[in-house]
Amino acid sequence: MTSKLLLQDLELRNKKALIRVDFNVPMDNGFITDDKRIIESLPTISYVLEQGGAVVLLSHLGRPKSKQKNLSLAPCAKRLSKLIDRPVKMADDCCGPEVEKLVSQLKPGEIVLLENLRFHVGEQEPAKEPGFVSSLARLGDVYINDAFGAAHREHASVVAITQFFPERAAAGFLLQKEMKYLGATILQPARPFYAILGGAKISTKFRVLESLMKKADVLLIGGAMANTFLKSEERKIGSSFYEKEFLTVARELLDITTSPRCRIMLPVDLIVADEINSKANTKIVSVKEGVPKGFQALDIGPATIDLYAKELQKAATVFWNGPLGVFECSPFAGGTHAIAKAVAKLEATTIVGGGDSLAAIEQSGLSAKVSHLSTGGGATLEFIEKKGKLPAINALSDKEALVCSI
Repeated sequence: MTSKLLLQDLELRNKKALIRVDFNVPMDNGFITDDKRIIESLPTISYVLEQGGAVVLLSHLGRPKSKQKNLSLAPCAKRLSKLIDRPVKMADDCCGPEVEKLVSQLKPGEIVLLENLRFHVGEQEPAKEPGFVSSLARLGDVYINDAFGAAHREHASVVAITQFFPERAAAGFLLQKEMKYLGATILQPARPFYAILGGAKISTKFRVLESLMKKADVLLIGGAMANTFLKSEERKIGSSFYEKEFLTVARELLDITTSPRCRIMLPVDLIVADEINSKANTKIVSVKEGVPKGFQALDIGPATIDLYAKELQKAATVFWNGPLGVFECSPFAGGTHAIAKAVAKLEATTIVGGGDSLAAIEQSGLSAKVSHLSTGGGATLEFIEKKGKLPAINALSDKEALVCSI
């Protein structure tokens, strides 16, 4: 298998490095509420500066319909400047004559952050603005992708742009780390391999479920996703959310796992309530008993927590995606937090991926005890589903081609 060009393979002295980062951070009235994604970019940025290069940063933020002031990357430039302890220039746009002039004046050791890529239609739909990607490419001598969260997209700044950097399009340190953990650890796991899947819908994850069933020894299911599985077994689920159109799929997945190769484990009890709020009327019910009318399942129950925690003690590798209940509301966060504690105590290799999963593990204060926190979300799931073959990774230069050209 051809390996991809890495940041360490590039000559960076006196070069302008065009680095695609993921600064799609949560904001509240112009203030960054979680700067983890910016912090994750620091090793790559610092390395380029240490090697005598200048840094030109590319990122998107949100889903703007136009040039929305509230989706400007300017707050990210300020936060990065504090984190890296040096000035970060902020461009008014991400392409065009004024931006080219600004970048041309960059000296080694300097940094500029370009404005939100999605202010241009050409980022998400390159065919509608064909000159956009070439205008981005003119801003750098080498290209580095360090935005794993966008690696499953076929956008201009992660795929089309690489054609302008033959033998000079490399993976940054964050992308390398994701490829290492998700590739070596999940695609070739130490066994037993346990996967924990939560969240609301089978519809968004059933391809991943199918893929994990070929790799995992045990799948532990929670969240509203479990309701569809339980309903497919003709369990009473009251007013709980479920996906009617996926009942057959759920039943088929359960039937497939009757073999000892991979087991799907479902909750044996549930925390149910008559509404989703902190003052709701709640109680614990067994799955055999069923959810009463007017109530909905909102978290896994204590018996399920004990069952899952004991099972996880057997694991050599654990992958977790999706909360096991409505963890944003305190009465229904217990299951997610309890399993987070169980995972944190393991000596196994543990990987947590996805926005809600990361938020849950960080809310539990246990993120430092997890082997790897994947920044990808959708990219993490597609990496597993497609065995590492994501558009942005495929587009990077091959080391093999570099060797042949020398």
